[in-house]
Amino acid sequence: MIEGQRYVLWGSAGHAKVLASLIALRGGRVVALFDNDPQASSILAGVPLYIGKDEFARWRQGEAGLFDLCGLAAIGGARGRGRLDVHECFRAHGVRIEPIIHPQASVCATALLGAGTQVLAQAVVAADVRIGEACIVNHCASVDHECVLGDGVHLAPGATLCGCVTLGNNVMIGAGAVVLPRVMIGENTLVGAGAIVTRDLPAGVVAAGNPARIFRSI
Repeated sequence: MIEGQRYVLWGSAGHAKVLASLIALRGGRVVALFDNDPQASSILAGVPLYIGKDEFARWRQGEAGLFDLCGLAAIGGARGRGRLDVHECFRAHGVRIEPIIHPQASVCATALLGAGTQVLAQAVVAADVRIGEACIVNHCASVDHECVLGDGVHLAPGATLCGCVTLGNNVMIGAGAVVLPRVMIGENTLVGAGAIVTRDLPAGVVAAGNPARIFRSI
């Protein structure tokens, strides 16, 4: 991150506070917030909030001089598709999307992070990991060697992926859950907090427990 880098965040709730704190820690600043909820209010003192894509387009047109502008999707939880949709909007209006890494996170030099992926404090990303676009590796989560994560994945705080795990697009791994080595999880699947995933899971299911079992389809 360049010192003084200006950011816009899409989302004005708790995750935006986390990202704003990280941006400030890295020497950047948030210049505007956006949200789809007409009842939302700005959670950052002195930072204006705008609602919806139309207001974003008007704001961006009025701030056309902000060429060096980055954007992040401040949308947590199992909403990877929402984060990817925000990225499309940013790109359409010339807003750069780059990964962001907390200085207290450990990311191996051979790991690859997709656009807008967020690695938060005390998280670990090991050797030869591949992480897609718009992913969140939350506080104290661990991604061991050679894991492959699709776009829109969210690892909640304390989640652990052992080596060579593969996650499809928009997978959510709950807080404190563990996925054992070489397990594959299909896209849009949700793994509950504290689960221990010992075998492959198909796409579009909810799984929980120890060992994890499928409770329902999404």
